[in-house]
Amino acid sequence: MFLSIITFLVVFTVIILVHELGHFLTARKAGIRVEEFGFGYPPRALAKKIGKTTLSLNWLPFGGFVKLLGEDLKEGYKKSKDYKEAFWYKSRRQRAIVIISGVTANFLLAIVCFSIVYSLLGIPTQTERVNVVGILSQSPAETAGLKENDVVLEVDGQKLDNLDQFIALVDEKKGEEIGLLIGRGNENLTLAIEPRETPPEGEGPLGVIVSNVEIKKYPLWQMPFRGTVEGFKAAIALVGLVVSGLGRILSNLFVRGQVPTGVAGPVGIMHMTGIVAHSGIMAVLQFVGLISVNLAIINILPFPALDGGRLLFIVYEAITKRRPKPSFEAWTNAAGMAFLIIFLLLVTINDIKRIFMSTDLLEKIKTILPF
Repeated sequence: MFLSIITFLVVFTVIILVHELGHFLTARKAGIRVEEFGFGYPPRALAKKIGKTTLSLNWLPFGGFVKLLGEDLKEGYKKSKDYKEAFWYKSRRQRAIVIISGVTANFLLAIVCFSIVYSLLGIPTQTERVNVVGILSQSPAETAGLKENDVVLEVDGQKLDNLDQFIALVDEKKGEEIGLLIGRGNENLTLAIEPRETPPEGEGPLGVIVSNVEIKKYPLWQMPFRGTVEGFKAAIALVGLVVSGLGRILSNLFVRGQVPTGVAGPVGIMHMTGIVAHSGIMAVLQFVGLISVNLAIINILPFPALDGGRLLFIVYEAITKRRPKPSFEAWTNAAGMAFLIIFLLLVTINDIKRIFMSTDLLEKIKTILPF
């Protein structure tokens, strides 16, 4: 539990600080005064002013924030002598860039994380081989003696050309004993196995996890370049998955009025972080990339209190040629924040119920203890 909490704090602090750093750099580039860049959240512990920006270290060791001059539009803000350095004084284009930069920084962080993993571990490459990557407990595959890293070469004497062919042949032989020619290391062996006619949900006839993807390594000088390309592809693919999943979540929430059970809040993410932390630094890096893309997509949604909501006001201003009333923007942001807090509480309740229902008494006690 202690490792879960520490890893959770580090992961989210990095993600949030990178997001705020994106706002900070583009704001400075646009000539907007950054009044404060805070590490953690108040109350303040230490502070040092560099130029016109206060760098603060705060007592709540989680994330950070950037405070821009004139970030919240107020009546009569031009009366200030420093109004030309205010956020709302700048052009729509400059303000939009500052808003989008946080999401952009999170996306770049994901690319960096994925690129490091691929550069060090290898490039996933699709092949025609059927590789065994997992064996489910008490399954026909386990009983027959299949092992991870085995390669299935033939099914009942028929040579395999691709993964789909293997799946089709096994489905045809449900309830019948078949012979699998297996490549294991430098030797080949034949195993007899009987695919189940009615396997448990999600397990398949054999209870085996197979893949046609192998990890390939190239010369050392090529790996950073190939890793970066693959990391970019992975981040793009993840955006598509997150957007489609988010669409289903919003549909369930607003159409059916259901709080999605598959959504994880802080408790659920901390629980997952603990599992990932025990899998090593590479797993943590992939997790950072995954969460960073998720938060980037969520943050750019056109919803009050999010960056996407602020961007929507700029779009409104571009269309109507007038700025929204400060009171209206403040009210909508407050309403949006209230909704997000309520939604987060409901998701957290589901997290707690899910964790406690899926563990036995010993595991429950372990999650409470600090070590």
